[in-house]
Amino acid sequence: MSWSRPVPPVAAALPTSLAGLLAEFMKQYAQETLAAKTVERYHEMIPYLSPELPAMDMSAITPLHLTREWARLLKEGGHARKTKTPRPMAPKTVRNIAGLVSSAYLRAIKWSLVTTNPVTHSDLPKVKKRAGLALLPSEQDQMVTCAVGPWCILELAAATGCRRGEVLALRWCDIRNDAAIVDRSLCQTRDGISFKSTKTETPRRIELPPATMPLLARHRKRQEEFRRQYGPGYRNDLDLIIANSDGTPLMPDSVSATVSRLCRMLKLPKGASLHTVRHSHASLLLEKGVDIANVSERLGHSSVATTAAIYSHAIRGKDRAAAQVWDDLMQQARGEKSAGVN
Repeated sequence: MSWSRPVPPVAAALPTSLAGLLAEFMKQYAQETLAAKTVERYHEMIPYLSPELPAMDMSAITPLHLTREWARLLKEGGHARKTKTPRPMAPKTVRNIAGLVSSAYLRAIKWSLVTTNPVTHSDLPKVKKRAGLALLPSEQDQMVTCAVGPWCILELAAATGCRRGEVLALRWCDIRNDAAIVDRSLCQTRDGISFKSTKTETPRRIELPPATMPLLARHRKRQEEFRRQYGPGYRNDLDLIIANSDGTPLMPDSVSATVSRLCRMLKLPKGASLHTVRHSHASLLLEKGVDIANVSERLGHSSVATTAAIYSHAIRGKDRAAAQVWDDLMQQARGEKSAGVN
């Protein structure tokens, strides 16, 4: 059996400090279990911790120590990109860092290195819940119509609600019987791009709107021209629907940046992005009364509860209709009762 990295001896010294625990966590668990992008983000988070904290004995760290650290991060944990001047860190980012520390402690408990997780009882910053931006159908159509070339990605994203990486990883062989079979995603890290399984690691079938099929057919004809131009140099083996002119994968981060520029150029609502297309897909379907379980399946959420939590604003939008349905039922019942008395 071959290993991509050295494995420490079984009897090697066990970690005692938080720094040692985080290193062991990243080595023994994160890199073998989590997605490459998540591991990269974890590596980026660790340096934000005050050097004093990782140097402490992991079993001596209390919820108060961590509460002080979260407060410090909120006040001056971030920094300006160019000058590196300290600046406040967003509450959500602080909670993400706390989540990393908590995950490491949970593994430490499993490894019998500690008995409690101090993150659990620390005072985490509260994050204000905001309804995600959803475009109007006319705005969504404007964005898709203005996209050209390989930007068939916007049509697919709008029609399916798939994540960025899922759309970029779709192959022609994944289109079957007017539906897309989503079973992988394209991930970009500092080491490059790679294909991985979806978040739930479960393939899902998404019905495509009728209008999408002719669009895909036209897109395939354009791709055939590129195949002829590149000849043997075209990456037929990848079979990608959304690709560069030579059939190679697009860079996910570049795609997002280009879509954001397009949104600004079209003067769409501030903050509109590629992810907004996915959010709009779900919001519009829910507002039109599509069952939340169906929408959750299309999005690839792990549970309906996840969908309900994210898109509660769209679900609440149906409350007036629900009240009217109830009123109609009661009026009907009273009418039947009056008819029976007479």
